[in-house]
Amino acid sequence: QVQLVESGGGLVQSGGSLRLSCAASGSIFRIYTMGWYRQPPGKQREFVATITSDGTTKYRNSVTGRFTISRDNVKNTMGLQMNSLKPEDTAVYYCNADISQRLSPSVNYWGQGTQVTVSS
Repeated sequence: QVQLVESGGGLVQSGGSLRLSCAASGSIFRIYTMGWYRQPPGKQREFVATITSDGTTKYRNSVTGRFTISRDNVKNTMGLQMNSLKPEDTAVYYCNADISQRLSPSVNYWGQGTQVTVSS
């Protein structure tokens, strides 16, 4: 009943920018921490950035200063502005969120992923 859908991935040259979006839909009572994770080719999924419901953010060291995470608590959306992209940022990017439905504990959800490819 809850779904996360990412959009905004694509192919960009090194040094370029992309903006990813994630929209949560369904029977949502409250969204807690939201985040972006990525899985580079041949590697395990890794943390990129998180944002709490009050706006506290955390970033992976390698993206600090280049990526900015944001959220809209009214629209139940999250964004990731990615600037100064590098080839090593190439990965499938996943949206993640802890979401509760009314009278239920929170559940962790994942989106289907969106491909980001940075060419050198």
